[in-house]
Amino acid sequence: MPRVVVFDEAGGPEVLRIVEEAVVEPAPDEVRVRIEAFAVNPLDEMVRAGHSPRPVRLPHARLGVEGTGVIDAAGSAVTGLAVGDPVIITAIPDFETRGAYAEFTTVPASHVTARPAGLDVTDSAALWVAYFTAYGALVEKSGLRPADHVLITAASGGVGRAAIQIANMIGAVPLAVTRHTAKAEGLRAAGAAAVIATDEDDVAEATRRHTGGAGADVILDAVMGPGLADLSLAAKMGGTLTTVGWLDSRPASFPAKPSLTIHRYMAFADLADPAVTRRAAAFLNAGIRTGVLRPAVDRVFDLNDIVEAHRHLEKGDLTGKIVVTV
Repeated sequence: MPRVVVFDEAGGPEVLRIVEEAVVEPAPDEVRVRIEAFAVNPLDEMVRAGHSPRPVRLPHARLGVEGTGVIDAAGSAVTGLAVGDPVIITAIPDFETRGAYAEFTTVPASHVTARPAGLDVTDSAALWVAYFTAYGALVEKSGLRPADHVLITAASGGVGRAAIQIANMIGAVPLAVTRHTAKAEGLRAAGAAAVIATDEDDVAEATRRHTGGAGADVILDAVMGPGLADLSLAAKMGGTLTTVGWLDSRPASFPAKPSLTIHRYMAFADLADPAVTRRAAAFLNAGIRTGVLRPAVDRVFDLNDIVEAHRHLEKGDLTGKIVVTV
């Protein structure tokens, strides 16, 4: 029978185990996807460790909010999709019961999109959540425009690298923030116009230096925490601060910059909106077709090594997404 990753109690990576379960027939409006690969996200770590933003029913909970594969079966009411179509799963709201850490899963047909031509399985698994989050935060929420300077924290991560590429696609100027000077060369190679390393630079001062004294038009922050107030000082007057994550779990300080527009972007709200999903898919497909957008993959694991994949995630300092092939 097909394999599924489950966990019965919150804890470290070792609580994950592989079991066998029969496939489930899709409901009339659903498709069943034979998973070829999925990505491991910080949200998965939070849920597994017992820090889920919503209650998770134990035992036998599942993980995984994104993946790619081939449609294996389609419900009677599904149109426009057929068995054998390669797809990307765009959202699994009930991931704790039918997450992507599996050989098969069922999802509403509205929650898959065609896999972009020319993108292999590994890159497809690494694409959607990171690039959708960066697209939604920068384009849909912040209104990023050509020539805007955008300051991107946690720039070495999946969302950060996606944001660098999307900014370049728009014609904006990406300024990458990292904790370590050693990562500067890699970030410049990834498309950053400038790199600000916090082990040497003051972020606000360095941002003003790179923007002719004005400050960033948009700040995209995946860290939050008590450093948020100081980070806000890097914005220009009338600028925008959009947060997309909480890598620092400590309480966030209140942004100190006057006249700053602040957004707390939660991608899951937009993932459930078909109109936003269509716009994002069109944008990302154009970027992939022209070669501007290309997912960064840190490391690939096999499904049998899912515990090691989570241990690797916990080490931090990744240079892209962790992908697990099935």
